[in-house]
Parts: sequence; structure tokens; C-alpha cells
Amino acid sequence: MQQIVNEIIEHLSYSHHQMARMIDSKRHVVVRMAEVVKAIPDKDPNFGGTDGLLSNTQSLLGGIVSYLTTIAELQETLAAQLTFTVRELRLEDEE
Repeated sequence: MQQIVNEIIEHLSYSHHQMARMIDSKRHVVVRMAEVVKAIPDKDPNFGGTDGLLSNTQSLLGGIVSYLTTIAELQETLAAQLTFTVRELRLEDEE
């Protein structure tokens, strides 16, 4: 039983590593987008009118929301997997 738990933990670790890589990639995109926004002049910027401004703002906010949603999903996944692992370890200790 201990071998099975160890294999599960190993697979979970690999899975968490891959999710962290994806989130890190998204983080880089959000950081670059924030740098672009910071570079926009405060006075008289030209965004192609109101429609262009709204479109660009919506795109930026969509990226930020996507990034934050991914972090929330990662936290939920980690919590669920750790809960399962802890339960298995407790059951093994009781036996």
C-alpha cells in the first residue's frame, strides 16, 4: 500500500510541476501586458478611438482574469489532491 501511495504522490508532484509551468507562462504574459499598459502615455494617447480603447482594455482584463482563474484552479486541485493523499496516509497508519 505504501508503494501505491508513493507512486500517487510522485505523479501528483509531476502534475503540480506541469501546472506551475503553465501558470508561470501565463504570469509572464500578464507581466508583459502590464509593462505595455505602463508605457502608455498619460496624456493624449491614440488607441484608435473609443472602440479601440475598449477592445484593448477588454483584452488586457481577459488575460488577467484568465491568469487569476488558473491560479484558483491550481489551488483547488492541490487541495483536493492533498486531501486524498492525507486520507490515504491516515488509513494506512490506522491499519
